[in-house]
Amino acid sequence: MAEVERVRKTRETSVRVRLALEGRPGEIRTGVGFLDHMLELLAYHGGFGLSVQAEGDLHVDAHHTVEDIGITLGEALAEVLGERKGLARYGEATIPMEEALAQVVVDLARRPFFRFEGRFSTERVGLFDLELIPEFLKALAMNAGFTLHVRLIYGENAHHMAEAIFKALAYALRRALAQVEEGPRSTKGLL
Repeated sequence: MAEVERVRKTRETSVRVRLALEGRPGEIRTGVGFLDHMLELLAYHGGFGLSVQAEGDLHVDAHHTVEDIGITLGEALAEVLGERKGLARYGEATIPMEEALAQVVVDLARRPFFRFEGRFSTERVGLFDLELIPEFLKALAMNAGFTLHVRLIYGENAHHMAEAIFKALAYALRRALAQVEEGPRSTKGLL
């Protein structure tokens, strides 16, 4: 599968994403340090070639930047998936990060849906508003066109809780992307 590049420019943000389903993480610079860390985890544990460059209206807050990165990454993922033939389609991972535990379940069929269940132990990690994690994940799922269920089962350290979510997402996606057969994994004959 080839590398794709998507660009999104608005009055609030400028985002460039390069994505390959196989590869090594590239440079990730969003202006939002905690998001950089989470995207690096996603790329590393998912085995994705991912580079992200973003500038946004961070003087307001990180919301527009985080959401637009989710949108752009979702569009890139949809493009690189193409017709989605031969994919395992479903993926699940339950990942611990010390005292924290998170579960992510995906279905790569073109039925966008997002559900987030759980609560972070605090509202922020450093300067990062943790309420932006569900915003990012929703933008990713809606724009990539897949079903994404996230359960933050428990935890105490909010940094660990966020890491568990992004690592679980990486492993769930990797499992759903596994090549299994020629045609789509659906009785309809189409994903």
